[in-house]
Amino acid sequence: MLEKHEQWMSQFGRVYANETEKQTRFAIFKSNLEYIESVNRDGSKPYRLGLNAFADLTNEEFRTTRTGYKPSFHSKSSVRTPPFRYENISEIPPSMDWRQKGAVTPIKYQGNCGCCWAFSAVAAVEGIHQLSTGSLTSLSEQELVDCVADNYGCKGGWMDTAFKYIIQNNGLTTEDNYPYLAVDGTCDAGKASSPAATITGYEDVPANSESALLNAVAKQPVSVALEGSGKDFQFYSSGVFMGECGTELTHAVTVVGYGIGEDGTKYWLIKNSWGTTWGEEGYMRIAREIDAAEGLCGIAKKASYPTAA
Repeated sequence: MLEKHEQWMSQFGRVYANETEKQTRFAIFKSNLEYIESVNRDGSKPYRLGLNAFADLTNEEFRTTRTGYKPSFHSKSSVRTPPFRYENISEIPPSMDWRQKGAVTPIKYQGNCGCCWAFSAVAAVEGIHQLSTGSLTSLSEQELVDCVADNYGCKGGWMDTAFKYIIQNNGLTTEDNYPYLAVDGTCDAGKASSPAATITGYEDVPANSESALLNAVAKQPVSVALEGSGKDFQFYSSGVFMGECGTELTHAVTVVGYGIGEDGTKYWLIKNSWGTTWGEEGYMRIAREIDAAEGLCGIAKKASYPTAA
């Protein structure tokens, strides 16, 4: 077990301040690895868990630093959005993967900053920008973290508030121009004043309807919130996730497709912001069309997407 911890430290470049901290982290690592191995050994779940960058964090630590969706919407942001434009579309393909259509940038890593909301919003904007212009451009999460006054930077926020800022700012600049630092910073108005992508508005998907969400994802990548803070979510490695989770929205991701597994299990394809060592190269397939209206982990409760000319 000690050797496994050393190997893991080497793989993830983890350095501890002193021997005491190393011992503390080893105990957490050991507990997590035992949990991962027990779930995989059981074999009753259609997904597997694995060691990743979060293996020396307790679930509580993971929850407080790696998620960041604010569950209750504050009044400043709850403006009425336009009607749902994808209400009556008839042609829904049986599967969709926006990665294959060139509308998804590579997986990013939010690090020790609870700004999943920024990554979720940016991925949705990158998608609609590519679909409307033909150009895939990596856009700046840091601009949102620093400049969206109505959100809380690394302490959490909402995607609709980010979309609202992008509209008011006449666009969002590139990742290259305003690089990600994983800390709260002061808004750099100079960098923010050279937008690379614009949106015309944003719309909310009707709540608690996976069929409405399907209509939207058939047309573009969509920002969603879900309960992504459980232990199985923390260590998800592969397969279709059907894990234990509630519907208290804690984390934001982007739905970039959907499909049907070889065994007939329907799933959503989500892009996360936890680097490529988490999940399936940074992505998760999560069960779709479950019995509950809000979807697994509440994925259909609070979905929205930006619009472009």
